[in-house]
Amino acid sequence: MAQIILTGFMATGKSEVGRRLARALGCPFVDIDGLVEAAAGRSVADVFAGEGEVGFRARERAAVEQACAVRDAVVATGGGTLLDADNRRRLAEVGLVICLTADPEEIVKRIGDPASRPLLAGTRNGDRLVRIRELLGQRAAVYAVAAHTIDTTGLDVDQVVDRVRALLAGR
Repeated sequence: MAQIILTGFMATGKSEVGRRLARALGCPFVDIDGLVEAAAGRSVADVFAGEGEVGFRARERAAVEQACAVRDAVVATGGGTLLDADNRRRLAEVGLVICLTADPEEIVKRIGDPASRPLLAGTRNGDRLVRIRELLGQRAAVYAVAAHTIDTTGLDVDQVVDRVRALLAGR
C-alpha cells in the first residue's frame, strides 16, 4: 500500500477521517498539523500568531517531508498544505491524493468557534461564510490536482471512511 493523502479545506474531515481510516486499514496515521505542533511545541494558531503564515508554511514544509518518510500511512494535510508546489509534488510522489470537500455553509457549521482557525480569526458570523468562499476560490485549482474528490457534505465520518475505502477497493 502506498500512502493515502487526505487533503482539502478546513473542516472537511481530513483528520478524523484519516484517524479512522488508518485504524480500519491497520496502518499509521500522520497529521501534518500535528507534526507542526509537536515540532513547535505550541498550537497551529499560536505558530500563526507568533511566526505568521510564512513561518507556519516553513514548518509545514518540514512536516510534509517528515510525513512522506512514513511508509504505508494515511496522511492528513492542513487545509493550505497543497498551496506549496513542493508539497504538492512530494505528496503526489508518495501516495494517492484524495481531496475532501464540503459546501461552504456546511464548513461554517462544522467550524463553530473559529478561534483555532487562524485564517478565520477576527471574522464575525456573517463574514465567515464570505471569507470561506474567498479562500475556497483561491484554492480551487490546487485542490483540483487531487486524483479523487469526495464531497463530505451531509456525511458522518464513518460514511466518508466507507467512501474512501470503496474508492481504494475500486483501484
